[in-house]
Amino acid sequence: MKAAMPSTVLHYQVEAASLHAHLFHITLTIATPAAQQTVSLPVWIPGSYLVREFSKNLQRLQAQQLGQKCAITQQDKCTWQIDCAEGAPLTLRYEVYALDNSVRTAWLDAARGFFNGTSLFLRVHGQETQPHHLQVLPVAPQPAWQLATGLAPVKVNARGFGLYAAANYDELVDCPVEMGAFWRAEFTACGVPHQLVVAGALPSFDKDRLIADTKKICETEIMFWHGDKATAITAGQHTPHQRYVFMLNAVDEGFGGLEHRNSTALICGRRDLPRLGDAKTSDGYTTLLGLISHEYFHTWNVKQLRPAELSRYDYTQENYTELLWFFEGFTSYYDDLLLRRAGLIDDASYFKLLNKTINQVMQTPGRLIQSVAQSSMDAWVKYYRQDENTPNATVSYYTKGALVALCLDLSLRSEGSATLDDVMRALWQRCQGGPMQEADVLAVLQDLTGRSWRKEIKAWVHGTAELPVRALLTAQGLVIHDDEAQMAQRLGLRAVDGPTGVHIKTVLRGSAAEQAGLAAGDEWLGVDVGARGQGGSWRLLKLDDLKNLLGTEKRLTAWISRDKRLLRLPLSLPAKAVTWRLAVPAHRQAGLWPAA
Repeated sequence: MKAAMPSTVLHYQVEAASLHAHLFHITLTIATPAAQQTVSLPVWIPGSYLVREFSKNLQRLQAQQLGQKCAITQQDKCTWQIDCAEGAPLTLRYEVYALDNSVRTAWLDAARGFFNGTSLFLRVHGQETQPHHLQVLPVAPQPAWQLATGLAPVKVNARGFGLYAAANYDELVDCPVEMGAFWRAEFTACGVPHQLVVAGALPSFDKDRLIADTKKICETEIMFWHGDKATAITAGQHTPHQRYVFMLNAVDEGFGGLEHRNSTALICGRRDLPRLGDAKTSDGYTTLLGLISHEYFHTWNVKQLRPAELSRYDYTQENYTELLWFFEGFTSYYDDLLLRRAGLIDDASYFKLLNKTINQVMQTPGRLIQSVAQSSMDAWVKYYRQDENTPNATVSYYTKGALVALCLDLSLRSEGSATLDDVMRALWQRCQGGPMQEADVLAVLQDLTGRSWRKEIKAWVHGTAELPVRALLTAQGLVIHDDEAQMAQRLGLRAVDGPTGVHIKTVLRGSAAEQAGLAAGDEWLGVDVGARGQGGSWRLLKLDDLKNLLGTEKRLTAWISRDKRLLRLPLSLPAKAVTWRLAVPAHRQAGLWPAA
């Protein structure tokens, strides 16, 4: 006998009603509403720190109780009050437009459907902790479509459509739904069932390789948090998830991911998937594996162990924390490191990835302006709203946070009392896989090493001085070469080549380009070589051609188009600009970091 639905359950029905109009139809039934019931749609999605105003896509909201229409009063951009009586079931119907092919919102067309609950599901104020049910109807025009989600099934058909349950609103909106004629496979990692769904892949996609590599990542990370494989495989119940779903959307161009409690939504370029018959690991596939590693590590580090300020989400406004350097930065440190430990990349590949991170930070003048703690707080208005001045005024809590983790790990290893691995596991135990503060990091470091680390955390996290990366890496036996930088870095530009000239996107602070008066938005059309142009006048279509045009000359005049005016700007090349290149000498002792 089927169990009766709890009388207090909130029931959402989703219908992919109009594929070509990209409209989801949602019916929300509130069994026991309050008088003058208030509902609202979130303005942001946890894990992506920007107010995205999801209510802009909600339309045709209607309410009915006891066969009668109820008046609706909009209170603000995302909140509505329903003129209803207390107790009698209340039904709301509305539509959501879905044409954002990202991991953050919702998408619907004739090939695929996808949604996050924060984009579709009105929050019933006062009943957030009640059980929530989701009914997803089969898509009649697409009988081959399947459904995948991390929600617990109650009664579903063979293709996954049907009724799912969530303990509360937070769980409901933290389990995205993927629909379509996707490829699906299952595997276990340390006894925990996993599902991998891939939409949009080409026929050359090597499914077996992606499954095998993803399984290695999952097992390595479960063992990282919960002990060796023998222990983890018999203690799957101690992981924060009893099952896990990877949802990967392969597109022509795109990249990104968003973590959830027992699933992740990923997007990658089709050409980055592993190909049948290709034994070589492409850079694109390595990047994809790093993304999978990153989002899976978040299962512990941000979805469970999380900033105390985010212990309960406020869906109506920004939720501020200074700790994104830890939760995103340390996860960025471990995503590639754990690929190395899983045997999916070698030392040379690992140090190439680390080298890239170092140069990204070193080529960002904003690292001397903004601390990584400030960067965390400013994510809502700076990191997710980047413009031409972003590199000059900010630093990424992903990349610099990863370097803070590197410095901390290598410093701990040099003292011999602990590693960053020990710190992460001790934090998990101390905070019981729950809310965490910076004070907890300092306390664990004190416990493990017997000394205070306040000075280092203050300098590295809350200061803007250079990190001691070079000294710590050379102490590990690495060699750091200072190579001549490419022309864009040498001039202090971020630009793209175009059919008529070089389009300048950013001019870096203190650079030769800034001193010459170049600005973002300029189109660089040509050059006069030499102080008086004695080297000739030349069209410039590719910035890298400038080196050949100049030869040994250090001075030039840039022909710039700005607001349909032609400007002649004298420019002198700086004496030297370098980029780091890490090298591993053959005699370096085996068994040192990055081994576990």
